[in-house]
Amino acid sequence: MVDVPSIRAGQTWRSLPAKQQPQWPDPAALDAAVDSLTGSLPLVVPRECDLLKKRLAAVAQGEAFLVQGGDCAESLDAVNAMSISRSASTLQQLATVFGYMMSLPVVTVGRMAGQYAKPRSATTETRDGIELPAYRGDAVNGFAFTTAARTPDPHRMVRVYNASAATLNLVRAFGTGESASAGQALENIKKFAVDSPDRARHERLIAEIEEAGGFTGTDGWHTPGELFMSHEGLLLDYEAALTRADSDTGRAYATSGHLLWIGERTRQLDGAHVEYFSGISNPIAVKIGPTVDQDELLRLIERLDPRREPGRLTLVARMGAGKVRAVLPGLVERVTAEGLPVAWVSDPMHGNTISAPCGRKTRRFDDILDELSGFFEVVAGLGAHPGGVHLELTGDDVAECVGGGAGLGFEDLPGGYRSVCDPRLNREQSLDLAFRLADLVRARTFG
Repeated sequence: MVDVPSIRAGQTWRSLPAKQQPQWPDPAALDAAVDSLTGSLPLVVPRECDLLKKRLAAVAQGEAFLVQGGDCAESLDAVNAMSISRSASTLQQLATVFGYMMSLPVVTVGRMAGQYAKPRSATTETRDGIELPAYRGDAVNGFAFTTAARTPDPHRMVRVYNASAATLNLVRAFGTGESASAGQALENIKKFAVDSPDRARHERLIAEIEEAGGFTGTDGWHTPGELFMSHEGLLLDYEAALTRADSDTGRAYATSGHLLWIGERTRQLDGAHVEYFSGISNPIAVKIGPTVDQDELLRLIERLDPRREPGRLTLVARMGAGKVRAVLPGLVERVTAEGLPVAWVSDPMHGNTISAPCGRKTRRFDDILDELSGFFEVVAGLGAHPGGVHLELTGDDVAECVGGGAGLGFEDLPGGYRSVCDPRLNREQSLDLAFRLADLVRARTFG
């Protein structure tokens, strides 16, 4: 039975404007789905969320590095154990490289087990004169361009809950197995290097990692199989239904994932998302794009982290390669001057989306690397800690982003595109990105 405080804690947002919410056509069906979720077991528990907050406090204090990544939008029809394990393995391999690069313990967080809803720039999509609701992720409607598929169906939120539970079980099993060990991660990186066009450069760094004896630092708290789950907290009906009060403290937690974030389109100070997030005790994040101003950002931080608690709030910069060096410095300077204990993380994906000649969304590898480089230049140059990366990636052999060591081009996209929304880096591109950034950091490009 769900206690009353847990339900009340997730409802205060309802009196405020909520952007990017679906227009559910059947109120009775919505009520039934919400009732089912409200009566369901939590997917994560407060103790796990508090542990992640402790880990992220180390990131905010410059004592750890965050590696966060996974699908742009998970698919209910493609909950595949092998794909999930490959993505989890890719994250651990990235942790190996980035941990050595920064000489710090690594906090590893997946965009998994809940990333089923997406904000959209338009409410409808038109093809050949036919207008239908936009695809908003499998938690809302289907990708197929038909009236039946595109009609929002709240029962999908129940399916998302079940799929997320299955994914969490797989990830937790992965974390206790040999495949999640630091040694296995390094062996997988070696296999990548053998086939890479930059084999000689990669093998030099791998030898250094081996000589250093690993990637997790020496403070003793990091375990290679420790993988937390995150997603954008977009669908407030879903999040509120899974809000629970901790039986020991009475504090409210979103139990749909360890870390939730507010997107660039829903971070309005007077909006429902900021209200909901201000009431939960999870570690949270906010995506900030090039339109945010300094005063607005300070008010947002005050609203979401009034107690100035290290580990509570992560700021994820998604500026675009052409803007990060111009916009980010003023924000970092102002937040640092105020002594606010946030973690600074780079999302080099969302500001660099372009259209390929075939009509697909894509991203250039070089733009992604350039934004990451700019992020490190700015944050480290101002004496703050470049605290992590947030990537859309998969461990599968897809062709969605162009460039990288394997030289994927526009012509490769039609045959290798699997994402139903935004383009992801594949495993080889993800590791190539980590190696190239490591080279830049080691060359002291960032001061």
